[in-house]
Amino acid sequence: MRLRGNLILLTAAFIWGTTFVAQQSGMDSLGPFTYAASRFFLGMLTLFCFLLFYRKNRQKHVLAGACKSGWRVGIIAGFIMFTASSLQQVGMVYTTAGKAAFITCLYIMLVPLGAVFLRKKVQPENWAGAFLGLLGLYLLCAKEGFSIGYGDTIVFVCALFWTMHILFIDAYASTVDVIEMAMAQVTVCFVMSFIVAVSFEEIVWSHIAAEWFPVFYGGVLSVGIAFTLQIIGQKYADPVHAALIMSLESVFGALSSWLLLHEVMQAQEIGGCLLMIMGMLITQLGGLKKKKRFKSRITNE
Repeated sequence: MRLRGNLILLTAAFIWGTTFVAQQSGMDSLGPFTYAASRFFLGMLTLFCFLLFYRKNRQKHVLAGACKSGWRVGIIAGFIMFTASSLQQVGMVYTTAGKAAFITCLYIMLVPLGAVFLRKKVQPENWAGAFLGLLGLYLLCAKEGFSIGYGDTIVFVCALFWTMHILFIDAYASTVDVIEMAMAQVTVCFVMSFIVAVSFEEIVWSHIAAEWFPVFYGGVLSVGIAFTLQIIGQKYADPVHAALIMSLESVFGALSSWLLLHEVMQAQEIGGCLLMIMGMLITQLGGLKKKKRFKSRITNE
């Protein structure tokens, strides 16, 4: 069952990683918020189908007191998610899909550090992982003259908001209906993206139709299906393994942008990616060793 969970999460990471290519391609003729609104609309419809399909099981859990309604929490999560996804979408106008994939995945290291604000102890491996990650980020993004690119900076701020989103979800996901929460946050993202698109961009329906595949991929597969796969996969997978597998999103993003968009990274940028991967591994494997020590102590007792 654990292998099954790991394979499901690997599929989700693949979809999320390759979605960076869809996001980049979708903005060939669409504004960033027009693409986002179209994407979240399809994601909202997909999650609505899941909402109806699992209705009986969800009602049983609510009546049994196993969980609470997720609408209110989902609305708050939606505003955080809208900010994160909007910064990511706008940042990708000025940077490459491969870079955006790696920078976004800094949340793997930032989440443990963000726990400091929740008065949780941060382990030494988390500090080491964060240091390697930031060093790798600099090598990945620094241009000539030791300056950071505009788009890279926006995507880095996006990673901070994804960190906030993950910490928020972690605080409530175990107590509320996760499908309701997902539906609420995606609906907020659609409404907010649509309002901004109508206010500041020109919406041309023929352009949306022309970009149907990137919109479909980013909406149905990434927002709808991959999120559901994450929920299913984490029922069976070890949480530390789950985080490590999902961080492969950055690798899939870089590889797909190289294969499909023909983006090429210089030696310095490749070195930065390797340092970021090392940082992710150190952060997550430190938690795995701690878990093994705990199991060993229980066995001995």
